[in-house]
Amino acid sequence: MSNTPAADLELGLRLRALRDRAGLSQRALAKRSGVPNSTISLIEAGKVNPSVAALKRILEGVPIGLSEFFAFEPEAERKVFYAAEELTEIGKNGVSLKQVGTTLFGRAMMILKETYEVGADTGRGMIGHEAEEGGIVVAGRLEVTVGDQRKVLGPGDAYYFDSRTPHRFRQVGPERCEVVSACTPPTF
Repeated sequence: MSNTPAADLELGLRLRALRDRAGLSQRALAKRSGVPNSTISLIEAGKVNPSVAALKRILEGVPIGLSEFFAFEPEAERKVFYAAEELTEIGKNGVSLKQVGTTLFGRAMMILKETYEVGADTGRGMIGHEAEEGGIVVAGRLEVTVGDQRKVLGPGDAYYFDSRTPHRFRQVGPERCEVVSACTPPTF
């Protein structure tokens, strides 16, 4: 397998589309395949390129063979408009990340409506991935840390940076924070 970021991302998006088509959550697939949920998450995000043996174990949980997996061509979502209740939730732990569209396969950009409950953050560790991202705070206050820079943003304030730089988001203040963001390519 190639170990280029684009190839890793395509493999991850293909796995996610296949898992979604099978009606399995990451946790359910992890349980069926004996591969940790965190590993499946990293593969789907294009952050890890699995060995052939690991991919084979994961695919046995679907079940599908390696040749069928690489022959599988997920349909690019062609929908244009999305009602609020049709956004796909991919967040957790007080951070709601509602993605426009059910799949990112065939897309060059990810758009999110982010909601940070009071005290919520993206985790103690910094995040990094192959992309560029930007967003605008719609409500509340958000502390954004990018590398050694840190700033608290309020309604109307915005950010834009190279996502390879380690970063973190944290809600601050008395009310939840809402952000509209985009990431390209969709590697988060």
